[in-house]
Amino acid sequence: MKRGWIAGIGVACLGTLLLVVSSCKKAAETNAGGAAEKIIIGIVAKSQSNAVFQAAHAGARDAGKELSAKLGKDIEIDIKTPTDEDPQAQADAIGALVREGARGIAVSCSNGAALKQPIDDAVDKGVVVVCFDSDSKGSKRMCYYGTDDRQCGINVMLQLAKAMNDEGTIAILGGNQSAPNLQGRIAGVREELKNHPKIKELKDGQGVFYHEEKPEKAAEAVGNAQNANPQITGWAMIGGWPLFAADALPWKGDAVKCVSVDALPPELTYLKSGQVEMLLAQDCYSWGHKSVELLIDKIVNNKSPESDRIIDPLTPVTAANADEWAQKWKNWLGK
Repeated sequence: MKRGWIAGIGVACLGTLLLVVSSCKKAAETNAGGAAEKIIIGIVAKSQSNAVFQAAHAGARDAGKELSAKLGKDIEIDIKTPTDEDPQAQADAIGALVREGARGIAVSCSNGAALKQPIDDAVDKGVVVVCFDSDSKGSKRMCYYGTDDRQCGINVMLQLAKAMNDEGTIAILGGNQSAPNLQGRIAGVREELKNHPKIKELKDGQGVFYHEEKPEKAAEAVGNAQNANPQITGWAMIGGWPLFAADALPWKGDAVKCVSVDALPPELTYLKSGQVEMLLAQDCYSWGHKSVELLIDKIVNNKSPESDRIIDPLTPVTAANADEWAQKWKNWLGK
């Protein structure tokens, strides 16, 4: 009786063991053949209405597709850019992405100081954050990717001075007054201006014209300023906002010299008309593409960039290479 009882236990244990092994095998097969690991990456640019950020969105989506195929991951790009510039809406978007399980977030800060706490809160909860285009200095973000804004302003003024033969009166188109990247560019323009004593800023250093970052609002700001101050002979545009609108500039040909940042397809028309001397192109597509690459490298490989500031150089675009630059955009955006 005792011996049969023991044998029965042995058979039962063997059956249980086989069941466990079989279950483990099935689980392993399910995991091996199941869905790839999902990684949500959030993108919070300044505004959906600004074409430079539409390009950044395209770059982010392309990077998500490419890296999903390369790494065998399901990388989802979740774009939560506000319709218009609004730091609070950006802060809310960062919070929403954290709650929804995003592993990484790339943000272009409309107001770096206002977004410092939302960025820090996200990092404290294990989310990797990078800033592109416009930084939040002093925050816990992993790195910044984009333009050296001070050098950008210096380059704009340097090229404008050449076009003006080193004399005249300039105005500066300034965009959003709260954006830290734009303030850095304005400082760069003024720094270089000191090297050109025969060029003066309008109204003894009060020649910056701020505006809502929409093409029609920027064009209105330029038109009003030029009409009210016909002594302006040069424009330092630290962003190309008005050049996305048709017939945005109130002068014909090269009567007023203009150098601007950005070189998206709509802006190239102004090079060909002679109303703009040079565009200093930012790689807006790579703002999204490179940011996603940096985030995934950290999330998947635990690899941080060598520096917390990764500078992408500007490319001079003139009438001579405008068509070449237009083709680049067609390749980037698939249009």
